[in-house]
Amino acid sequence: MTVIGAMDPSNKTGKASPPKQSAVLHRDIHVIPKKAVGGKGSYIFLEDGQKLLDSTGGAAVSCLGHGNEQVNQAMISQINQLSFCHSGFFGTQAFEELASFLVESTGGKLSRLFVISSGSEAMEAAMKLARQYFLELPTPQPQRHRFIARRQSYHGITLGALSMGGHAGRRAPFTPLLLPNISHVSPCYPYRGRRDGELDADYVARLAEELDAEFQRVGPETVCAFVAEPIVGAALGCVPALPGYLPAMKAVCDRYGALLILDEVMCGMGRSGTLHAWEQEGVVPDIQTMGKGLGGGYAPVSGVLIASKIVDALDKGTGVFKHGQTYQGHPVSCAAALTVQKIIKEQNLLENVRNMGTLLEHELRIRLGDHPNVGDIRGKGLFWGIEFVKVKETKEPFDPKLGVASRLQETALKPEYSISLYPGTGTVDGTRGDHVLLAPPYNSTKEEIEFIASTTARVVEDVFGRLEA
Repeated sequence: MTVIGAMDPSNKTGKASPPKQSAVLHRDIHVIPKKAVGGKGSYIFLEDGQKLLDSTGGAAVSCLGHGNEQVNQAMISQINQLSFCHSGFFGTQAFEELASFLVESTGGKLSRLFVISSGSEAMEAAMKLARQYFLELPTPQPQRHRFIARRQSYHGITLGALSMGGHAGRRAPFTPLLLPNISHVSPCYPYRGRRDGELDADYVARLAEELDAEFQRVGPETVCAFVAEPIVGAALGCVPALPGYLPAMKAVCDRYGALLILDEVMCGMGRSGTLHAWEQEGVVPDIQTMGKGLGGGYAPVSGVLIASKIVDALDKGTGVFKHGQTYQGHPVSCAAALTVQKIIKEQNLLENVRNMGTLLEHELRIRLGDHPNVGDIRGKGLFWGIEFVKVKETKEPFDPKLGVASRLQETALKPEYSISLYPGTGTVDGTRGDHVLLAPPYNSTKEEIEFIASTTARVVEDVFGRLEA
């Protein structure tokens, strides 16, 4: 990172150099990040010559790593053929093939695909589709306008998606703008939510009772859908739902005729060891959002998979989903996503995700399981989170002012470590709590996984050693 106005080591006057100028509104306007100038495989190359192992895939995006020639050529071929056309006028073969591939990947359990550009857009589309479904039924249910989601969740940054999310810190500045028709229940977060001595089955039953009570509180006839991530990503730090949780939540939805929307933007498309995270419990959502690993970062792309009952309602109703975007079904994005997904299938990378995920878990637990400031290590596949605590016995978090997660990220990026750690805050309650994520490429090697684990441990030792000092 380059701090604006930082001392230039070549400046012999001892005065601060004039602030560097950038026309970019960077994420932090006081910091100009180093420029990435290249990438190949699991590595990113920076302008100063540093070679960095991209152990988070950005934000669990780069599932094939960087510079994959097969994907690059597919995109070039599509650009040469047709770079853009508006979906209101035309269809494309790339979109049709991607849709067929993904529908077939669900065994036909989900029957149509809607493609846009970002996870936030996918959630916005899912919300509108859920609402419209109830308006398109033979006996319309216009009273259904509410959604129930979960605290410490994140479903996107646009106002509708941010309203759906339950992360207090991210919502706080925009609270007056957020939708009032969305309420939140507890996440499935065993490390902090399960009571002492409580069995997993009892904890799941208690969460199902809480969801049922929320349906009753707001009026079950007013609820469109319950929304959840099968594995909570950025907001909680790779927390998988316990066995039996998703079936229990779906049973509550079915009891009241509401839809189940599963947000797999971060945890899906192979990240957890199966192409769709819901496959591991056999709980088929009515609507599924996806992104990140869908196109592996080669092009902006996200999607919504839709159950047949929703498509049938539209078919017998207006026949029109009243939602459209300029870059909907963008042919270059579809070509990139289709090629990424074909590579995952043809190279049997899901098996590698499972095998390397087992290795990563093993290495992390050996190296960090007993660390006094590591509270929990959790995840699935190549999607792992580490939660940090001030006091291990009480699970007391650090003061947010210390910026523990950011310190870990910044330290990991230093040349002596050269890995990425994806930081998260507000783990405990949306304000307090720190964690980092690891999400390396699906084609990571044994040597790369071992390096990631050992280097992560070194970073943790460095940061907490300095905090104690």
